[in-house]
Amino acid sequence: MGTNMKKLLICWIGNADLTAANNMKIGLGPIAQAVNAAEYNEIVLLSDFPKDQSLNYINWLKSQTKDKISIFHKSLSGPTQFGEIHEAAVQTILTIFKKYNSEDIDLTFHLSPGTPAMAAIWIILSKTRFPAKLIESSAKYGVKTVSIPFDISAEFIPDLLKKSDKYLDRLSDSLSPEAPEFRNIIHRSVIMKKVIAKARIIALRQMPVLIEGESGTGKELLAKAIHKASPRSNKPFIAVNCGAIPSELIEAELFGYEKGAHSTATKKKIGYFESADEGTLFLDEIAELPITAQVKILRATQENEIVPIGSTKPVKIDIRIISATNKSLFQETNAGKFRHDLYYRLAVAALYLPPIRERSGDCGLLIDKLLDQINQESFEIPGYVNKKISAGAKNLMLEYQWPGNVRELMNVLQRAVAWSIKPVISLDEMKEALTTHLKVEHKENNIYSLGKGVNLLELIANYKRQYLTLALKESGGNMTKAARLLGLSNYQTINNWLKKDSDQ
Repeated sequence: MGTNMKKLLICWIGNADLTAANNMKIGLGPIAQAVNAAEYNEIVLLSDFPKDQSLNYINWLKSQTKDKISIFHKSLSGPTQFGEIHEAAVQTILTIFKKYNSEDIDLTFHLSPGTPAMAAIWIILSKTRFPAKLIESSAKYGVKTVSIPFDISAEFIPDLLKKSDKYLDRLSDSLSPEAPEFRNIIHRSVIMKKVIAKARIIALRQMPVLIEGESGTGKELLAKAIHKASPRSNKPFIAVNCGAIPSELIEAELFGYEKGAHSTATKKKIGYFESADEGTLFLDEIAELPITAQVKILRATQENEIVPIGSTKPVKIDIRIISATNKSLFQETNAGKFRHDLYYRLAVAALYLPPIRERSGDCGLLIDKLLDQINQESFEIPGYVNKKISAGAKNLMLEYQWPGNVRELMNVLQRAVAWSIKPVISLDEMKEALTTHLKVEHKENNIYSLGKGVNLLELIANYKRQYLTLALKESGGNMTKAARLLGLSNYQTINNWLKKDSDQ
């Protein structure tokens, strides 16, 4: 062990410890036994007891050791509430990690104090997210190291240990146990189970659906699942990215036009609304539609008919609209950017897809499933060897916030797999894959030297390329939004830049 390593003992205060502090004739109790058997840089105690009892115990324990003692008061609704115990333990450890470099900590979890549920959580954490030594103590055998002869492959899922969610149960009562249409939505967290349960119920109805969520959360995947589970499953599913259509072409793209409607209309064009007849029309990035287009969509949804450009005869349509946005559409209406009447037409059933950082326990499952997908897709590549992820690399991924959500997670995994030399992706390789994200720093008051001269056009091209890449990443590939971020009047300028780059 390195000289800078900090030895930490972490455990709950148990009844036996409080009893021992009041009557040492029956023994020292598990915690005092442990601190007498070994020295620690810090003893970290969690307590669900009243603060006065906990503090009295701390004062007594100080008479038994010179080690530093920290106390974290954690209120539990019951001594066997696995989810609450897990959350309390993880938050305590993360707080401690902020004081030290996590790589310089030698953790020990004490299993004996507290309830069996508390001991179970320490075992799981030691085998997954926070590798640690496990000890137990007794009056007869003293302090012993505990050997657990197995590893847990995925991170602990606290949601699975929480008591059943009654609301989720009520939602699921009317549903069949199997939902094959939703199998591609990888999840096991309670928050996602609620979303899927609602989506399964909504799928059977004909009402419009609004899906909100950050970029990369899988809104189109959920929309497709709702369509496949609906009575319209054998009819068309037409997906439209509203943000990618130039404003002057929106009406033509959505509603079509007759031959001769304008100078380039050499033949009749069927719009997206008519193409989706009897099926589902998925309007992605709905918040990007200009007000003029919103008016026409409102009429189409109210009258169940459209009028192609150049025609005076309405065309009857029977479609279900599922719309999606990475913004709060309600806030957009309050800001005057989206029509209230259209909002209430589209948001009859509203679903919120949470980002990865809010889906407790899903990240590890997503990593495993997506890596398996990459391995399967790479099977025919000559010399390819199935890749696995080391514990350190996986922990790094679990701690990352994933602002780009599943899309970003997939990109990082693909990059790590491509760069990994060995079958197991190491921590360093994963760090490299993660830190490759483009970072554009604004340098103020930076003075450049001309030296022997500079290639100004090349410098401008490099800056242009970097900002363009960043804008496309932050907009999720939406050209119109990227143009807006870059202060450009339209997305065609971006197309010209990209074409120029590809020609060089």
